Amino acid sequence: MSQPAQIIDGKVYAERLRGQVGEEVARLKATHGLTPGLAVVLVGEDPASQIYVRSKGEHSKAAGMHSVTHRLAESATQDELMALVEALNADPAIHGILVQLPLPRHLDEKAVLAILDPEKDVDGLTMVNAGRLASGLPGLYPCTPVGSMILLRETVGDLTGKRAVVVGRSMLVGRPIAQLLLQADCTVTIAHSRTQDLPAVCREADILVAAVGRPRMIRGDWIKPGAAVIDVGINRVPFDDPVKAAEGRTKVVGDVHFKEALQVAGWITPAPGGVGLMTVAVLLQNTVIAAKRAAGLEI
Repeated sequence: MSQPAQIIDGKVYAERLRGQVGEEVARLKATHGLTPGLAVVLVGEDPASQIYVRSKGEHSKAAGMHSVTHRLAESATQDELMALVEALNADPAIHGILVQLPLPRHLDEKAVLAILDPEKDVDGLTMVNAGRLASGLPGLYPCTPVGSMILLRETVGDLTGKRAVVVGRSMLVGRPIAQLLLQADCTVTIAHSRTQDLPAVCREADILVAAVGRPRMIRGDWIKPGAAVIDVGINRVPFDDPVKAAEGRTKVVGDVHFKEALQVAGWITPAPGGVGLMTVAVLLQNTVIAAKRAAGLEI
């Protein structure tokens, strides 16, 4: 019987990266009088978004950064949000701007991203940074894909020549991580919910990235024995326990059926406790990169 997969503990790698960021922030303050500044914009009362925003604020302050959170009411207008982003674009103390998504339905997300200064776009969502990534040029890349690549390199090692399958084609995760895997000399397939015989496509993967947004969609028999599985999914489902489920309680699961995958994969990220923790750490790293670029310092 094969050994269970090695669990990739996102907490360990995220703590290490945040520690490195903290050391760099201290150096920038001491040698250049530069304090990297991060502004997070939250519109509305979405519970999950509030948790993420609070975490980002706490970790950026812990790293010694200048951190501000702007909270707008659910009823905020497009003009109010645009005016705030424009003000942050012009604020020299702010090097990174993150508009927490999703926005309330009445707000135009694309219009906000269109005016966001690409040099402060620490979530890597503007067309300029997407173009830089696609062209293989330096830029601010999306945090979750970058965090996933760090986990892969730390566990699998050299990715050259590996067959990678990305299930999901979103602009936030699927497409950018495919670009990063290509840069790492992988052979990459982007699959999705409409891919014909998706299980067979997944079984070809030495590296399988699940970013499709469907709870436990990727089953154990979809996974090539020994493959590295990166589960980006964050899905809330009822507890298996009927008593807890009847109380309306939910838990977070990934896009991969973890218990089944654990018996087949070589490495696997848990959900929660895997990629999500890296996302915040990379956000801090991107803010430091943006601050150094703004000051004309070497990256």
